[in-house]
Amino acid sequence: MSLGLTFEKLLLIGLIAVLLIGPDRLPMYAAQLGRLVRSLRDMASGAKDRMREEMGPDYDDIDWKKLDPRQYDPRRIVREALLEDEEKPTSPTVAAPKRESAYAQRQRLIREGKPAPFDVEAT
Repeated sequence: MSLGLTFEKLLLIGLIAVLLIGPDRLPMYAAQLGRLVRSLRDMASGAKDRMREEMGPDYDDIDWKKLDPRQYDPRRIVREALLEDEEKPTSPTVAAPKRESAYAQRQRLIREGKPAPFDVEAT
């Protein structure tokens, strides 16, 4: 979300602030705004330092731009998920069960002289 603050808009906001607050109290409010901005910056810096301290060396390895929600692209996420290699079985003794297509199953049963499978609910 962009506010589109230009120099003219900032000048207008300052003029309105002078008229509403008055020139006598404006320096006090400007100082309070400066302290607020400074304290918010210190809090953000403290949070970043604490996160770095708690995560240790892993903190520097994180690609923060990749975690930016503005970089979210559902097409890229789906593409990456589809291109990932499927996990291979970890144990060589465990073999994946062999799957047979319906056509191959029907042909095998015909060769063996058995009736082809029939689904009563399908008709």
